Amino acid sequence: LAGPGSGKTRVLTHRIAYLINAVGVPPWKILAVTFTNKAAREMKERVTRLFGDDVRGLTIGTFHSICARWLRREAAVQGRDGAPGVGLRVTGDFVIFDTGDQEELVKQALRELNVDDKKNRPGSVLHRISTAKNELIGPEAYPSTSYASEVVKRVYARYQDLLAQNNALDFDDLLLETVRLFQNRPDVLAKYQRSFEHVLVDEFQDTNTVQYTLLKLVAAGSNNLYCVGDPDQSIYKWRGADYRNVNKLREDYPGLRTILLEQNYRSTQLILNAAMAVIDKHPGRTKKRLRATDDKQGGMEIFVFEAYNEDEEARFVIETIQDLLRKRRYEAGDFAVMYRTNAQSRAVEDAFVRASMPYKLVGAQRFYGRKEIKDLTGYLRLIHNPADSVSLLRVINVPTRGIGAKTIDQLQSVAASANLTPGDVVRDLGESGPKSIFAGYFGNKAAASIANFGLMLNHWLAARSELSVVQLIDAVLDRTGLRESIRDGSDEGDERWANVLELRGVAAAEPDVTLADFLQNVALVSDQDTAPADAQAPILLTLHAAKGLEYPVVFIVGLDEGVLPHSRSFEDPEAMNEE
Repeated sequence: LAGPGSGKTRVLTHRIAYLINAVGVPPWKILAVTFTNKAAREMKERVTRLFGDDVRGLTIGTFHSICARWLRREAAVQGRDGAPGVGLRVTGDFVIFDTGDQEELVKQALRELNVDDKKNRPGSVLHRISTAKNELIGPEAYPSTSYASEVVKRVYARYQDLLAQNNALDFDDLLLETVRLFQNRPDVLAKYQRSFEHVLVDEFQDTNTVQYTLLKLVAAGSNNLYCVGDPDQSIYKWRGADYRNVNKLREDYPGLRTILLEQNYRSTQLILNAAMAVIDKHPGRTKKRLRATDDKQGGMEIFVFEAYNEDEEARFVIETIQDLLRKRRYEAGDFAVMYRTNAQSRAVEDAFVRASMPYKLVGAQRFYGRKEIKDLTGYLRLIHNPADSVSLLRVINVPTRGIGAKTIDQLQSVAASANLTPGDVVRDLGESGPKSIFAGYFGNKAAASIANFGLMLNHWLAARSELSVVQLIDAVLDRTGLRESIRDGSDEGDERWANVLELRGVAAAEPDVTLADFLQNVALVSDQDTAPADAQAPILLTLHAAKGLEYPVVFIVGLDEGVLPHSRSFEDPEAMNEE
């Protein structure tokens, strides 16, 4: 149980070093799991610094990336050379649907079931499905105790069918399908138990039910489970994290040894005292006395400013930053402005813009959610998996090529009646043109447009194994007319094109990356992973995204009843404790 800033990652990496050096455990027998790509990268770098290249075969990654790797491996084996199928719903080239794609599928399910999406908002339905998956509850077991829960149960079942039709998994499925695979196939589970003699977990307080179950299953072979965590830092209840897993661990492993890390290497004693004064109010916790290092006793006092409204608050933040920069006490990248919800960034961003000061906003959606990026990755996902109808319907008329909403409805209807995916119909038209059995279902112009798109798609599918990801990106930009439609001569067009070049640069930086891995990396980017490591501008981010990061000067705005603590927590004592 490690307090904040007490060297959790260091303890974990040195344990790995100890296992390899002193105990003689081969690196490939060790599995280390964490929550963000950034944390996994940092762990890998630290272990490599300790060992050099002698750690080949060591498995370090996030829960989602490791499970995605295992599922691809098992799905690829499925049914090959007479091998018994492992019972997965997807094949090895499955795609991972991000939040936007998931909402599209929920909307489609709501439409098909004639459910009003105004009364049953797709985002809300998706959240309830996600919560169920994190609790290991499938659609068949989803409790329908009211009309609203009956709607979720029906949408959930259809949503899973649609995912399977698209040969896709969502984030939660990556974990859920892995647990189901291990539970249904003891032989497959035994293989992974033999592979990993030691399982190490960072940020254990952030695990949810499905993650805890997964860890228990894999570690059951050797019973070597090492967890580092701090229930006081559990802030992810909204996505299923359950700090009570720390207590469950004690119950499930009566011989468990607990070590407290209370020395903090990051903050001054003044800040630690303030933090403890807040955290000590939380009932039922293991008390820790956080202490600073000798050189950080005392420290600069915490400053409280009471503002009239959020605009005055933002003005105070900017003026304070400008004053400290004028005095040359700090660099621009030393400042962080934190808030409870993303919507609060608006007032702060406006103040930065008015002061003509650059700033950086942390959040995956800011880059990967932009239309031009979603369009380009939509093409790449379609090339990777032509059964992905969400991506097909996104890009089939981007840029405009005369395939309107009516034609798309007809395409979906024709595919459904033939028990095929829309991609199958498009590819057949591309191959056979007017001779295709589907040509008669469309007007001549629409059929020709779909056939042209299908021809292009078939060409890429035939060439994809020969081309790198960068070459595929260039081929898509050249052949589709996407380059010209993005670079339309306007300033906004130049900005959009700069974003495309940024994505192309990500692919170029790893020339050997496979299309599957590239798309997986894009899909699994979290808010923390977008925090610029060498930002030379103040950073704006939510308290959730800030976890685990360090900044010399921090402003927390919006300390108002109803914002922090958030109004949603008022009726729930546990949620209030988390706030």
